[in-house]
Amino acid sequence: MSRIGNNPVAIPEGVTVTVDNNTITVKGKLGELTQEFDTVEVKVEEGNVLVTRSTDTKDQKAKHGLYRSLVFNMIEGVSKGWTKELELVGVGYRASNQGNVLELALGFSHNIILDLAPEIKVETVSDKGKNPIIKLTSHDKQLVGQVAAKIRGFRRPEPYKGKGIKFVGEVLRRKAGKSA
Repeated sequence: MSRIGNNPVAIPEGVTVTVDNNTITVKGKLGELTQEFDTVEVKVEEGNVLVTRSTDTKDQKAKHGLYRSLVFNMIEGVSKGWTKELELVGVGYRASNQGNVLELALGFSHNIILDLAPEIKVETVSDKGKNPIIKLTSHDKQLVGQVAAKIRGFRRPEPYKGKGIKFVGEVLRRKAGKSA
């Protein structure tokens, strides 16, 4: 039994969910998302979305909880949105944006200029005495996570001093340096 897959997903006000053949479409105030599914059955009943499976094959068991989580993330995204925050730790590391163009100064010989998708809203916060923060917001959780991982990949946090790009609240495993 999938514990996650058996839970119904509540549909909040202002969100419409439609199921056509093997495609589910979720519309809300922040946007519209679609997802294809297979091997499971998705139904909309009494303000809830139910994901069921017909047999207990390994493939259906695996996808039962997956599609329920994807539907939940879609509904949450179009109603509230998803946000990821990245922190730049290091001397001279800076971030600035103009619209959806993000410019990063990460200690390389050149600045990194990243043109983001129109679904993502980017905001940079640079307070004096604090590390610069990049806030990524969108209705698509997968897209926000993918872009955040790409930005983090430009300069991963290193284990000795902790310099690099990290998620806000991320705990890094630190190593001891040389012992004399």
